[in-house]
Amino acid sequence: MVILVGAAATVIVLAGVQAVAWLIGPAFMALIIVIAVAPAQSWLRRHGWPGWATTLVVILLVYAIMLGLALGIVFSVARLATELPKYASTADGLVTSATAQLAALGVGPEQLAQARSSLSLGSFAGVLGSLLSSVAGLASNLVFLLALLLFLSVEAGGTGDRLASIAADRPRIADALGHFAWGTRQYLLVTTVFGLIVAVLDSVALALLGIPLAVTWGLLSFITNYIPNVGFIIGVVPPALLALLTGGPQLMVIVIVVYCGINFVVQSIIQPRFIGDAVGLSVTVTFVVLVFWAWLLGPLGAILAIPLTLLAKALLVDIDPQAKWADALLRDTPKEPDPDAPAKKSRRERRSEREQQKQDLKAAPT
Repeated sequence: MVILVGAAATVIVLAGVQAVAWLIGPAFMALIIVIAVAPAQSWLRRHGWPGWATTLVVILLVYAIMLGLALGIVFSVARLATELPKYASTADGLVTSATAQLAALGVGPEQLAQARSSLSLGSFAGVLGSLLSSVAGLASNLVFLLALLLFLSVEAGGTGDRLASIAADRPRIADALGHFAWGTRQYLLVTTVFGLIVAVLDSVALALLGIPLAVTWGLLSFITNYIPNVGFIIGVVPPALLALLTGGPQLMVIVIVVYCGINFVVQSIIQPRFIGDAVGLSVTVTFVVLVFWAWLLGPLGAILAIPLTLLAKALLVDIDPQAKWADALLRDTPKEPDPDAPAKKSRRERRSEREQQKQDLKAAPT
């Protein structure tokens, strides 16, 4: 009975979350952006800036990120709308040829009609536009989002005191929330840096190959870099199809090979070395939560899948000593980390040690 009641309650909660996904997705995105830029406020305070100035800098950084993202997406969608109609006749010719070959293989008329509609250039543009507009949908309720970003930025300065108050009564909760914030920052930093690298390399490669809308596809590869496991596949499909329309199958194969080379080296070899244990989720769990959050919150949920999972893990697993079995199923290593091993020091602790060493060297007798 307890299991049935728990399952029913879970279904009801998930249905409610899915009903208000338009609100939860942008709100969590705003929280993630504020968490990402919060270290800038701490750095400024350590260098003697007044509280109001640090808060103002955080607000400006948050709004600059939102404005830059919105402008980039608006520009890309506008270019996409003007360029795609130029290749409509070529696309229709390829679709006609493909349907003729399917008919020769014995495919029925109804199936051919469905294949023609699914292979149309308009459906391709619609799928791509939905992905870009889902990110741009952060501004669909502009007043709410800007107000939420403002309030979160203003209150970001008191986060340390709030966590200290929580730690006095519930130390495990404070540790879990602190680890969530740290892991989210590390993940966002590494993913953003390498996403920019991949976007620049992809844009340059596409421009050299003569593929139209190279900057747009670079922006798409940057956005899809936040989607674990399958983001690369989503990012390579549009430029590959456009290469097919402009230069034929040979150019399409070249684009796919170039994309695979760049993304494999950067995302599969170099990037994991820098992410380290910030995420701490197995590959299987990452893929499952990607599908789950995409189903629950839409395309924005796929982009925020890792931070959302880190928050859920912090609140449901990390704070409960009896949930070690769940952590064993979620983590990326089969063995539990050695509790006696020295903990990794934070950047602030390492900086303090270096400053203390410098002071000791100055105070040492010559």
